[in-house]
Amino acid sequence: MISRKLYTYEVSNFVSSLINITKPRIISLLLITAMTGMYLASDGHSPNLEIILFVLLGGALGAGGANSINNYIDRDIDLLMERTRIRPLAKGTIPPLVGLYLGITLNIISFLILYYQVNFLSACLTMSATLFYVFIYTMWLKRKTPQNIVIGGAAGAIPPVVGWTAITNEIGTPAIALFLIIFFWTPPHFWALSILLKDDYKKANIPMLSVVSSIQETAKQIVIYTFVLVLITMIFSLHSSVSYIYMISAGVLGSIFIYLSIRFKTDSTESKARLLYIFSLLYLALLFLSIILDGFFA
Repeated sequence: MISRKLYTYEVSNFVSSLINITKPRIISLLLITAMTGMYLASDGHSPNLEIILFVLLGGALGAGGANSINNYIDRDIDLLMERTRIRPLAKGTIPPLVGLYLGITLNIISFLILYYQVNFLSACLTMSATLFYVFIYTMWLKRKTPQNIVIGGAAGAIPPVVGWTAITNEIGTPAIALFLIIFFWTPPHFWALSILLKDDYKKANIPMLSVVSSIQETAKQIVIYTFVLVLITMIFSLHSSVSYIYMISAGVLGSIFIYLSIRFKTDSTESKARLLYIFSLLYLALLFLSIILDGFFA
């Protein structure tokens, strides 16, 4: 009886560790943006439920696979940082190669699902996001340059484009707009987080902007990118694919984001950085939700 309980516990712990290295919380935000792309492309109608399910499944597997490979590559620096040292691959809960093979397998399954059940373009875009995240961001930029998150953010900006192409089988102006929104949202979001984790990144020798430059310079860059982000959202509000619900939401949310970024620049404390970071998550979720609601009610 004790052996059976121990075996059950070990299996449960192993499965839990496998799920953990796919970073489910990050996946959830990516799926929201993919959903937005699908609803925007459907022009006020609900997308086919089967397409929604396959896009979300394929997207979740692709993102989870990319995160697993990221955990495999970064296990050495993860062990040096307080925030990440408890990750399964860093502390040795599961063998490193298991994480690598899991990531590769999930991406292959993701590609096949999207190719056969959605379309070739969506499958290729999802795979390209993984390849960019693994080879360009994780293996090259992350440890080399403070611009790591600026360029690397392109990988996280692809899901809404996949959502759009799943419906239209082409890349249109609204899809590019959604891409740019996430691309310019990423630096302020992660730089705010990097200020909170500055000591961790320093120990791991990761050249985040907050590590290689001053907090004031980081705050200045946050303000600049936030202004560009809000400008893009307001320009997009003039496009025929969205209407007043999105326009009002973009204006209100953008004003708050700019206010918080400027306030952080004038008072660069950790509490202000934390507030900015938390709001940045809320900002993106609400902004993309407003696009979905705009399609239904406007």
